[in-house]
Amino acid sequence: MFWLFGCDPKRISELEEGVSTEADVRARFGEPENVWDTPAGRVFEYNRQPQGQKNYMITIGPDGRMKALRQVLTPENFARVKPGMAMEDLRRLLGKPAQRIPYPLKKETAWEWRWMQPPNSPMVFTATLDDDQRVTSAGSSPDRSTEAP
Repeated sequence: MFWLFGCDPKRISELEEGVSTEADVRARFGEPENVWDTPAGRVFEYNRQPQGQKNYMITIGPDGRMKALRQVLTPENFARVKPGMAMEDLRRLLGKPAQRIPYPLKKETAWEWRWMQPPNSPMVFTATLDDDQRVTSAGSSPDRSTEAP
């Protein structure tokens, strides 16, 4: 799936909200990582983690047409992550994380997403979940994995 990342801008430019169909989306992006049914329609997740720094959510309306295409790893979405948020809501908001790091002694798991803070600062957003699969803390920091040794 590595080869898909550079193609995303072209694939996105070939789709038009309100015009493109579910078949058009699948032809350009392939099978989604996950699909959620919502009152607004079906939401397809296209994950670019762990190598990429974006996750896309594409909403297909009840009429079978694309209603929205969003890159969800944004400061605005990160600000919506609050203590007590359920794991499923976190996943629907941000998509699959780049990695999950268990801390058995603390009974916590850290979920991490790589993202790009404009104009070009690689970052990591981390949400820590407790045993009840609820967020206890969240925040961003520079992505040290991109730095030269």
